[in-house]
Amino acid sequence: MSKKFQMFLALLLTLSMVLGACASPAPAEPVVEATEAVVEEVVTEEPVVETGPDVLALFTDLTASLPADKGYGTVSAAKLNEELVDTPTFILDVREVAELEEGGYIEGSINIPVREVLNNLDKLPGLDEPIVVTCASGHRGSMVMASLKLLGYTNVRNLGGGIGAWKKAELPLVTGSLPEAPAAISTPIVEDEALYTMLNDFLSNLPEGFYSIKSDKLNELLVENPPLIIDVRSKGEWGKDGYIEGSVNLPFTDFFANIDQVPADKDAKIIVTCASGHRGAMIMMALRLMGYTDVSNLAGGIGAWKSAGLPLAGLVPEMAEFLTTLPADAGYYSIKNDKLNEMLVENPPFIVDVREPSEIEATGHIAGSINLPIRTLLQNLDKLPGKDEKIVVTCASGHRGAYGMMALRLLGYTDVVNLGGGIGGWVKAEFALEPGLPAEPVAGTAPEVDADKLAALDAYLAALPEGFNTVKPADLNTEIVGGTVPFILDVRSAEEWTANGYIEGAVNVPVTEVPANLAQLPADKTAPIVVMCASGHRGALAQMYLQFLGYTNVRNLGGGLNGWIAAELPVVK
Repeated sequence: MSKKFQMFLALLLTLSMVLGACASPAPAEPVVEATEAVVEEVVTEEPVVETGPDVLALFTDLTASLPADKGYGTVSAAKLNEELVDTPTFILDVREVAELEEGGYIEGSINIPVREVLNNLDKLPGLDEPIVVTCASGHRGSMVMASLKLLGYTNVRNLGGGIGAWKKAELPLVTGSLPEAPAAISTPIVEDEALYTMLNDFLSNLPEGFYSIKSDKLNELLVENPPLIIDVRSKGEWGKDGYIEGSVNLPFTDFFANIDQVPADKDAKIIVTCASGHRGAMIMMALRLMGYTDVSNLAGGIGAWKSAGLPLAGLVPEMAEFLTTLPADAGYYSIKNDKLNEMLVENPPFIVDVREPSEIEATGHIAGSINLPIRTLLQNLDKLPGKDEKIVVTCASGHRGAYGMMALRLLGYTDVVNLGGGIGGWVKAEFALEPGLPAEPVAGTAPEVDADKLAALDAYLAALPEGFNTVKPADLNTEIVGGTVPFILDVRSAEEWTANGYIEGAVNVPVTEVPANLAQLPADKTAPIVVMCASGHRGALAQMYLQFLGYTNVRNLGGGLNGWIAAELPVVK
């Protein structure tokens, strides 16, 4: 090959390489490696959301573990005083030192102020040892009791009403010194650190007043800027004892099942109340731990509200008004035998006999009566006429009839009277009775009545014991002679007291004045009381009222002073 031709080929090759470099490259074939490729995965981390303890679940379980028949975790002053005689109990006083210096403390107590309790668990006994917490009124004690129970302490109670209740019961306090400084006596067991931290933060940071509000301050708020008041007492308490006007009733036992009835706005102003402050403090605590920012507990509860003389709506206030306005000229809503006998001829009223069927079978009944035993009377409103029609209630002596008359009038029946002296008086006056049981009552339509009042009144009547809370004259005399003298409340008028005499030792407070003179009754609501009048009618009304107020040992003298005299028992004149 010639030298020139070789140079031409070299030039041509160089030119082709230059042109190839300027052209678009052909797609490359995938290269498969003989070994497995290592792929590095890029992980995007999710933000960590801190979740605290489930307050709703915790307090749902806590409230379920505190039944009504155990005082919702409280112990009364009287009961604790009895226990201390035989049972060693660790008493934890969570008041401030200054309060103990001023008012004294229960002997044997240790003092750890409420804000410091959970930082001093080593000063408390073991998880299963008995502990009673106390404070001034029960408010702080309730929060500490709840905290300890949530942390696993199984035998913790709160002194109901606190040191205030202890003083009221006239039980001894140590004064002039402070308890010894508490010593470490145990090794704390904390299984849930998050729960412990939440509870400790809450108690440690309690402000002045401890999230409570006094009755007078709440009363001012009701005028200026009414808050939502949530009353956590039972339906029975709500209906029986009355309530603050405008309150909403969400009972403690079912509170967290009805949490949807609490405002969704967690900045809403809420006041919780109960009977004494114990249950209210726990609900307030739970709501604040759930994020509610403006919740307080009524200090001393409805009991303190009553003591301050502030108004209540509901059944008991209406009962007080009912007694206060009983018309003497209308026989205190009773009717005499001769008057009823006349009416049977001219214009027969509707007569409901509230005795037991066996009593009626033994003695007979007034013509035209129907029979609804007193315990079931309010369960059969559909068997009665309209609320404005004339109804006469009768029983054996006038005692049960008075209950029935009062209950129906409180439910809105406007023309109900009780047969004075009952069937016993009717027989004594020699008026006619039909033999056997009356015809079965015909069901109609029950009228509309206040459901809460109906529930409370029906619960009372349905639970009446054997003897219907009466005491016979002879039995009362036996008690008096034997030295077991009850407080005898004579509710006749002053004129009757003077003219007809009285049982020695009795205290005279006319029935219309009883609500205004409760201070004359024993302070201890468990003390035995016998109410009496002329025949038993007024006595039954006053007795029923006192039982709704919480007096637990009240009886009515069967037949009143008339029955006492008929038994030839002594009367002072």
